[in-house]
Order: sequence, then structure tokens, then C-alpha cells
Amino acid sequence: MSRGTRVGARDSGPVSRVRNAAVTIGLFVLSLGAWEAVVRILQVPPFILPAPSAVAVALARGLGSGLYVKHLGYTLLETALGFLLGSALGGGLGALVATNRYVEVFLYPYVVMFQSLPKIALAPLIVIWFGLGLLSKVVNAALVAFFPLLVNTVVGLKSADEDRVNLMRSLAATDRQIFWMLRLPSALPFIMAGLDLAMIFALIGAIVGEFVGATAGLGMLIQSMNFTMDVSGQFSVLLILSLVGLSLNRLILLVRRRVLFWDPSEKRVADTGETPGPEAASVLARDPRASAPGAPSWRP
Repeated sequence: MSRGTRVGARDSGPVSRVRNAAVTIGLFVLSLGAWEAVVRILQVPPFILPAPSAVAVALARGLGSGLYVKHLGYTLLETALGFLLGSALGGGLGALVATNRYVEVFLYPYVVMFQSLPKIALAPLIVIWFGLGLLSKVVNAALVAFFPLLVNTVVGLKSADEDRVNLMRSLAATDRQIFWMLRLPSALPFIMAGLDLAMIFALIGAIVGEFVGATAGLGMLIQSMNFTMDVSGQFSVLLILSLVGLSLNRLILLVRRRVLFWDPSEKRVADTGETPGPEAASVLARDPRASAPGAPSWRP
């Protein structure tokens, strides 16, 4: 490969990221323009569909008064605590299910049955049991967030190459050594994908809990605006929630790239600027030998 080709390959990543960002921003601006034009031309009532300009005014008013900032901080606290609690429960229980046959046979079916219950139906009971304060929202967010990480942890820990497991056992490795040196590194792509889902689900769970009953939070704010028919204010809060969800997703992706720097899919993402797809979590499952140079060694 010539020097010019190598330089072009190195520059393709930043150029691609800038181009993707420009296209995304351009589509967003065009969508807002079309929305504004449709509302004005058809004279849609503001209590049905407000114009983007009205939403921007409501957003500026809420941020300027500090109302949105106060409720946003409360919702972020609920989401963070619910995410941590749900991740601890999901990761711990997933490890038990993947490594203990009795837990998988006797406990896992009950977990699946509980997960099949709609959380919106459980939210009123959770409020009754834990009150209108912070705790009920944290519990609700944790219940919504823990199952994706549980499933990904189970699948990831079971995806370890059996030939490597047998090799380590032939070298008198203990189950604990096999877990920490082989199964857990193989499961990291799956676990990080589960954390990505769990973070967004925790935000959804916190908002659902605030809808049912709360003293603060963006969900409670949306409910109060619904009673007063402040549709522009509701759209402005929804915009804040969408930006929060995007920011939390990017935070998890940043952590993923730091943790999985050795994974081939992450190297491709870093080079091209692409967002990792569902196949990123199953690269090692399909070919456990496909680790990139510099990958942490878990061979015995």
C-alpha cells in the first residue's frame, strides 16, 4: 500500500464523520422548515400541533425561568440511580443464570414471567409501596432496565468458545479462572450492548413512574401541561427528553469504545465513523479468534 493510500485511509474516518453530521443537521433543518410551513399554510390549531417556532419560545421560557432545569435534574437522578440498580441486578442475576444450571432451571422462568408484566400496570403499585418520592421512580426505572442487560449477559457468557473452555480445563483452570479470563471478556460486547439498552429503558421507566405520581420531574411536568393544554410546552419537554436520551446513548458508546478498544467492530467504527449495529455484539460469538491486535489475552 502506497503512502498516499495510507493517508487517505486515515483521513476517511474524520471526513466521513463530518459528512454524516452535516447530512444529519441538514435533514433536521429541512424537517423543521417543512413542519413550520405545513402548520402555517394549513393553519393547524396550536393545541393540536404547534409550530416549531412556538415550541422554541416555550423551550426558551422554560429554560430561562429555571423550571426545566430543576425538573431535568430530578429526572436525571432517577434515571442514573435506576440504571445503576437495574444494571447491578441484571448483570449479577445474568451471571448466576449463565454459570449455575439450577438457577437457570428454577429461577429464570419466574424472571421471564415477571418481565412479561406491563410495567405501566405495575407503576401504580410501586407508587403505593414506595411513595411519591424518589425511591418509587428509581425502582420503576430499575425494573424496566434490568432485563435487557440480564438477557445480554446470559447470551454473552454462554458464547465463549467451548474449545477454549476445554483447553483451560485440561490445564487445571478453575471455574473462577475460566469465568474471569475467558467467559467475561467474550461477553463484554454483549454486556455493553445491554447497557446501551438499559440506559434508555431506565429513562423511560423514570418518566413512566413520574406519569403515575410524582412531586417533580419532566414526566410530572408533561402531565401538568397536559391539564392546561400547553401543547407547545409538552413538545419542548419532549425535545429535552430526546436530547437527554441521545446524550446518554453517546455516553455509553464512548464507554464502549474505551472498554472494547480491541474489538474489530469498534476499530471499524473508529475508522469509518459508523454507529455500531447489532452485529457488533456478536463478532466474537461468530469467530472468537477474530480479536484485533492489542486485545486483552485470556488464553491460559
